[in-house]
Parts: sequence; C-alpha cells; structure tokens
Amino acid sequence: MTTVPVIVVGSVNVDLVAVGGRMPRPGETVTMGRFAEVQGGKGGNQASAAAALGATVHFVGAVGSDHWGVAAREDLSGRGIELRGLATVEGATGVAIILVDDGGENSIAIVPGANGAVTPSLVEDALTAIDAPDAVVVACLEIPLESVLAAARVASAKGWRFVLNPAPAPGAPLPAELLAAASVVTPNETEAEALGGVDALLAAGAGAVVVTRGGDGTEIHATGSPATRVAPSRASVVDTTGAGDAFTAALAVGLANGRELADAVRWASAAGAIATEGFGARGSLATAAQVDARAAARP
Repeated sequence: MTTVPVIVVGSVNVDLVAVGGRMPRPGETVTMGRFAEVQGGKGGNQASAAAALGATVHFVGAVGSDHWGVAAREDLSGRGIELRGLATVEGATGVAIILVDDGGENSIAIVPGANGAVTPSLVEDALTAIDAPDAVVVACLEIPLESVLAAARVASAKGWRFVLNPAPAPGAPLPAELLAAASVVTPNETEAEALGGVDALLAAGAGAVVVTRGGDGTEIHATGSPATRVAPSRASVVDTTGAGDAFTAALAVGLANGRELADAVRWASAAGAIATEGFGARGSLATAAQVDARAAARP
C-alpha cells in the first residue's frame, strides 16, 4: 500500500459490451460475436486499477438506486476501495454501450445517469473529510465540469497533486483555473487536439501534459523542456477499453510512490499495456509486480 493515498473523483457505469467483427457504419446493422455486462466508468476503472497496484484508494462519485448501483458498489468495495464519498441517488446508474472489433479497438456511447448528480458540494464535502497531509487526486470529465473544478480547488487548497484525465474531451476549452491546478493532464491524441493542442494546455498553466498514443507510445511535454517520447510496452491486445484509465491510475500511483514524472509515465505505460490483454475495462488490471516486470521488458 502507498502511504500517500490516491483519491479518484469520477464516474461509475455499467458497461454493456458487444465484441467481434467490425464496427457498423452509419445506418448499418452488423452481427457481433458475444455480449457481456461488466463494471466500468472512467472513475471506477481508475480507482480499481490504482487499488490493484496496491494504493490506498478513496472514491468520490455517485451510483443510482437500481440493481446496477448495488452491483457497482459491491465491486468497488470488494477491491478494498474506501467508499464514504460514493453517494447513492434516486434513479439509474450510468451506462456505457461499447462495441469492440476484432482488432481490439472500441467505440463507446455513454448515458451519464447518476454521474450527473455528482455535485460540487458532494465533491467538496467528501474531499474535505479526508484527513491526509498529502494525496494525489485524479478526476475525469464523465461527471459535471463544475464538480471537477471543485475537486481541483480542494486539492489546491490542501496542497495535494491533481491529475486531470480530460476524457471525454468537451466541445469547448477547459477553464484556465482547472488546467492551472493540474500537476499533470493525460489526454490521448484525439483529446489533446480537441482541447487546442499541447501548447495551449501548457500555456493555460498545466504542470505537464502526457499524451498517450496507443501503440505509438507516450509523449511527455513540460514548459521549458523538450518533448520526451516513451516507447510503448509490448502487449497482446484483446480489448483496449479502459487502457487509458489504467495508464492514468498507474501514473497517479507512481507519483504517490515518489516517482519522478518520466519514471511514472514509463511505469504507467506498462500498466496500460497489460490492461489491453483482457476483456472489459477491468479484465486485466495489473499488480505492481506485474507492471515492474513489463516495464523492465520494454524495448
């Protein structure tokens, strides 16, 4: 267990996954090979991945009053995640509809459900109640933006590091206050472009921008330093769903464990690669020992 906790503020979904063949084109129906219902949501995935790596994890979010909410809470609790910040609200738990083709690539549509009820006051109260001299807070954009901003404000006030996973990327620039509070921003290539590019994120005050590029590796950008490319770790890809969440979680755990950013990124790259080798967002979450071994085998 890390002595510095990782606090995840984010979404919980049930993932309805169809796998096989290829993605349908607009207006087209295709037959896929199999279907599964699995636990998901970027926040839940990140918390689960951090717990698998041995971190002390707190989760802040909301589930619905339906049977999916009960199952989501049981799954997170079973992973040893502290859930005092997980609210149950009247209505439906969030749902993600996921298609995965034979190459492991995915396409995802989300219905937020209870994630829309993660209010700024809920976030502020939950984070304020955590008594820790140091922490790494992780947030995604599958909850209301004002609630992500609330998490950033509390983290800044407490002197905690803040890791922003800007996914899904919004259709407008992110508030400068949010970016300025971020120690690290972790977009993928598409998200970075949608947010105006790496230079714009750094100019807004982000401490560093780490761009994940799948099989092409990862780039580290920081003001005043040349960009650094981290080679990808080898992987036998089954399903890329949740790989970015595993990467962000491992980056946060690495920082919590005292790793420098470049070392934490290399370690997180290995965790993300392992996450692609199982079915579903949480089907292949790595332990710290497994990540160490995969990182050591990087080209």
